[in-house]
Amino acid sequence: MKKTEIFNLKTISMQNRFILIVLCSTLLIGCKAGKNYKGAEVNVPDRFYFDQQTDAPVDTLINTFDLSKDSISGLEFFSLFKDPVLDSLIQKSIEFNQDLNIAAETIIQAQDGIVVQRSAMLPNFGVEGRATRGNFQGFQLPSTQNTFSAVAFANWEIDFWGKFRRLNEAARARLLQSEEAFRATKLSLVTSVATNYFLLLDYKKRLEISERNLALRDSVLNIIKQRFDKGIVAEIDVNQAQIKRAVAAEAIPVWKRLIAQTEHQLSLLAGANPSRIVTESKLLEIDTTFTIPVGLPSELLLRRPDVMAAEQNLIAQNAITGSTKANLFPNISLTGLVGGASNELSTLTDGPLAWNVGGSILGPLFNFGRLQRQLDIEQSKTRQAVLAYERTVLNAFRSVEDALVEIKTLKEQLVAREQRLEASLNAQFLSGERYDKGVTSYLEFLESQRQAFESELNYVETRQQLLNAYVNLYRVLGGDW
Repeated sequence: MKKTEIFNLKTISMQNRFILIVLCSTLLIGCKAGKNYKGAEVNVPDRFYFDQQTDAPVDTLINTFDLSKDSISGLEFFSLFKDPVLDSLIQKSIEFNQDLNIAAETIIQAQDGIVVQRSAMLPNFGVEGRATRGNFQGFQLPSTQNTFSAVAFANWEIDFWGKFRRLNEAARARLLQSEEAFRATKLSLVTSVATNYFLLLDYKKRLEISERNLALRDSVLNIIKQRFDKGIVAEIDVNQAQIKRAVAAEAIPVWKRLIAQTEHQLSLLAGANPSRIVTESKLLEIDTTFTIPVGLPSELLLRRPDVMAAEQNLIAQNAITGSTKANLFPNISLTGLVGGASNELSTLTDGPLAWNVGGSILGPLFNFGRLQRQLDIEQSKTRQAVLAYERTVLNAFRSVEDALVEIKTLKEQLVAREQRLEASLNAQFLSGERYDKGVTSYLEFLESQRQAFESELNYVETRQQLLNAYVNLYRVLGGDW
């Protein structure tokens, strides 16, 4: 065989070895300890239980990987109320609320955390300068010497078992979890603004009713006094009228105080100092007959930030478990340095370069089960995360069902209270006419006034509760702002 042919065979053999080494390294680097996250399986009803259908919902097993976010559409919910003051308060709160901005800073921290975690997968470069004097440098020197050195070094722990890549997965999941926490804070914020706003309208309407009732009691008291002066009625009628007038007067400062405190709360939510809030809408003028489409129960798994955050927590914990499992395998590192060394600082760069390249493998041998116990702990935490996710999903379904039944029953209650209000106002008018003609006692007239006043306040309260029930349904459905 010719010499050139032998040389070519050796070259091909070396190339094959090199290719084999590259393939093996690629396979090793591609390995990741632990299981890849493949979605969470949960039982989801095909529809919400509290609707107009008579048959019971059917549970189906779905995997969160099978859900598509494209099916989730936004709902401009608060535009249904057609209230520019409410819209303005919500926009200000989104822009200036301190709690929301704090949650936004958490996202920035999580983003920086990903950069920090990714850097662990890259080689670590550095420089070092050193000056020493002595007669020992790992061995005894014949005389005292000066030593000067300046080197650049690199160290790289190869991620054969995917430890750092798993930690990178966990960092990404924590980022998404912080984004969901931000969305949850925003959702809670806008619903708090709406709830307090409708409460403010409720208190203002109650104040209006109380002031009107006080004016009526003043008018009745003046009539009773005139009749007493003429000897038509007894003094007890005057006292009863004075008591009822005082009761009506007591309610006014209560509503004024609650109005001011609610305005202050709304100012705080909007990130501003306490101030008066001028409203344009009246509570009884806001439409409560609209219907909110609730969609499919499975959409809650993508719309509710607490459910999304719980799944991201599960993903992060699964990745941490994989990283902990990688600690059971050897760590392989490459190190190297290049620089100069001399006994004199002035001749540090005159001599040949000093260099060193090496590799190391460090694996656990006897650790008395410590690493395995750590893995057992993380696997237990993963099972906890699964249970926490399932509990969050169940709570999401429960809260939506509660909100649906609340709206339906409040609508029924509102109809009954409206009927009671109409009847009590008519009874108040008729009893006043009867008392004026001497057909009935003054106590009956006072009782009819009390019932009419109470019925009007109850009706206003139920309207406010129904509006807030709509807001609550928007919140438990996950919203979309």
